[in-house]
Amino acid sequence: MEISRRSLVAGAALGLGMPAGYGLPSTKRRNFPAGFLWGTAISAYQSEGNNINSDAWLRENVQPTLFKQRSGDACDSYHRYAQDMAIAARLGFNCYRMGIEWARIEPTQGFYSNAELDHYAKMLETCRDHGLKPIVTFNHFTTPIWFAARGGFEAADAPDIFGAFCEKAAKRLGGLMHMATTFNEANIQLLVQIMPGYAQSLPAAKAMIEAAARASGSPKFSSLAFADPAVATPLLQSAHRKAYDAIKAARPDLPVGLTLTTQDIQPVGPDSIADAYRKQLYGEWPDVARTHADFVGVQAYTRFLVDANGIIPPPADAQITDAGYEFYPQALGNTIRWAHATIGKPIYVTENGIATNDDSQRIAFIDQALTSLWGCLAEGIPVHGYMHWSLLDNFEWTAGFGKHFGLVAVDLKTFQRTPKPSAYHLGTIAQSNRI
Repeated sequence: MEISRRSLVAGAALGLGMPAGYGLPSTKRRNFPAGFLWGTAISAYQSEGNNINSDAWLRENVQPTLFKQRSGDACDSYHRYAQDMAIAARLGFNCYRMGIEWARIEPTQGFYSNAELDHYAKMLETCRDHGLKPIVTFNHFTTPIWFAARGGFEAADAPDIFGAFCEKAAKRLGGLMHMATTFNEANIQLLVQIMPGYAQSLPAAKAMIEAAARASGSPKFSSLAFADPAVATPLLQSAHRKAYDAIKAARPDLPVGLTLTTQDIQPVGPDSIADAYRKQLYGEWPDVARTHADFVGVQAYTRFLVDANGIIPPPADAQITDAGYEFYPQALGNTIRWAHATIGKPIYVTENGIATNDDSQRIAFIDQALTSLWGCLAEGIPVHGYMHWSLLDNFEWTAGFGKHFGLVAVDLKTFQRTPKPSAYHLGTIAQSNRI
């Protein structure tokens, strides 16, 4: 989209130290609690680039593959993380959700790279140097190739192996973290199962996994998103518990949580089977969170409408985002309410955002989502932070680089970062701690 002079002036004014509320309406301000965390979220694989020991790297480089593009250098955040953190700090955020890449730290089973542990320690130190509280994800969908080749999270001893990695990482890095989560969207494979079009995509996904198995020399190759939920889910839950215990043993005072993909599942008409879909999406994860999580990370993007037969299309007049789902920012408040009623732990919004090339639409999404979040606070629900997905336009998995969730555009040749008007807009809200 064309950036207006008004937007550029607003952004420049922020950089020049204009009052925190600059550019926002002066009436009907709604304050957020003192100490509320404002930030962005990003994953290691999607931003770092050249994660050659990761199972996702293998899957995107075999034929056939579901990936439209290869990640390659991605945003080169492996080398440019300090620049990213400086941008986030200048925008006015006070926290930074990031990931550590298991495949870098343990490139072969049982060998832990001190150099890579030092690299992530430097990242965390840099984050703190910029006044950003680091919120760290230990696993954001990807695993080392050797782990995937031995069966991934469908192998019986996977929980012990993941727990050992978390213990090693927490001993070296835990003291630099503000908070941590084990898995990103621990129930992701349950979401994949209920998505419309899953059955049609299954043959292509199976062909990709078979190609990765051949390339790795193992018939057991397993990818988390396409693992058999009946096998993988209990093992993932055991892995989370072991990881939680290992991290807490290394750093007892470090808050450790669990993030879930939370969909606003709404019933439509008589005999709706929305409850069945909700049970299928979350399974026993709420029980796991109640006993092995200090907080819950809500990650909401849209809603699902469910009638007596299943998920139905959005209304005919609905806006559709570039990711192909309904523009529905109010899903955030509804999923926060679900998490509070169902799990009852402190809540952080660890992801929320929109894929669009129309930055005015992103600003509208942010405003409406935050209004729904503030409504939850007004009801007394303990929400302690909001992290927008994402800081950068990064590698969006099988969609490649074509889906833009970022507050900051990235030139994939020069790696120049350019904050969008939405970045200044959300940053101003963060600085003022109110909408």
